[in-house]
Amino acid sequence: MYPMFGKNRTMSEEATSAVSLEQEELRAIARTVAEIEWLLLVLVLLYQVFSKTAEDTQTAIAMALFLYAAFIMSFHYANFYTSISRWKIAIETWGMIAFITCVLWFTGKLESPLVNTYLLVIITSSLALGRMTTLAELALIAACFLLLGNSSIQELFSLSHIGAMVAQFAPFMLVAYITTMFSSDIRYGLSKAKLVAETDELTSLLNRRGFAIVAAKMLGQTTRHNRELSVLMIDSDNLKQVNDKYGHKAGDQLLMTLVKIIQGQLRDTDVLARYGGDEFVVLLPEAGANGAFEVAERIRQSVSKAALEFNGKSIRLTVSMGIASYPTDGRTLDALVDNADKAMYKAKMKGRDQVFTFSA
Repeated sequence: MYPMFGKNRTMSEEATSAVSLEQEELRAIARTVAEIEWLLLVLVLLYQVFSKTAEDTQTAIAMALFLYAAFIMSFHYANFYTSISRWKIAIETWGMIAFITCVLWFTGKLESPLVNTYLLVIITSSLALGRMTTLAELALIAACFLLLGNSSIQELFSLSHIGAMVAQFAPFMLVAYITTMFSSDIRYGLSKAKLVAETDELTSLLNRRGFAIVAAKMLGQTTRHNRELSVLMIDSDNLKQVNDKYGHKAGDQLLMTLVKIIQGQLRDTDVLARYGGDEFVVLLPEAGANGAFEVAERIRQSVSKAALEFNGKSIRLTVSMGIASYPTDGRTLDALVDNADKAMYKAKMKGRDQVFTFSA
């Protein structure tokens, strides 16, 4: 047999690693958002220092600066929330809009030189929150434009006023469109890279890492709702011999043949993954030991009846399988996979082409 990929890491570690990578991505986004917020604060502070405004306006802006600084500190440095999430970043963008609108109200409204700071909100939303949220943010900023326009109802619907508002708001829409397009391309590239990292190249099945992520979620649901779940380990009995005698091309065809046979005996809700070189793992939700054994027997019989046709030769196929069921044979993903693996090795030692259920 081939050595299993990543054998030194447990399934829980694989799943945790994926979650950690997502959190790292969100933390990086949160750090960028914090830098943008501080940049906004500095811009307004510089305006406060160098502009000539009335004393009451200076006081109002100073109060807004203080409140917004406290808002930033609470989100980024006071552990206001223990984990980073996109909705938290969305709240921060709403805070930015509220702060900018307040400052513009006291610095000339739409005539204020700070009106373009709304672009910081649009860029932040485009990079961190996606297209739909950015459109919602754009609509909110448009509402703020109407508020700051301070126009009467009659002026509001006049063609000249609408044209002027559209001309002033057009750059914001253009920036939103361009940044969301760039963001979509980046997200598409990242999703493709993630798919490659979690998919087996030969069979297009989930690999060990991808299986760990999916299985961890399913086991969590099983635990919460007190349901049954089984893990089935499948090992090809003659892949090494086929590789040695006929070459790796024949071995690849053997694996693809096994995949088709196994998939033919599974439900849509079952999860099949390539666990290692010649090993596959199946997650059977809502299936106890008896149900899993029936599935395994159907797979074993289907494989033994099939044959691999290669260069005019018919090669017999067999598999050995092991079963472990929740909660009898383990309450964690690592325990279930490990015990199913032990049962599978027992099947191989007892003569191969067999199904064994784990027994302590």
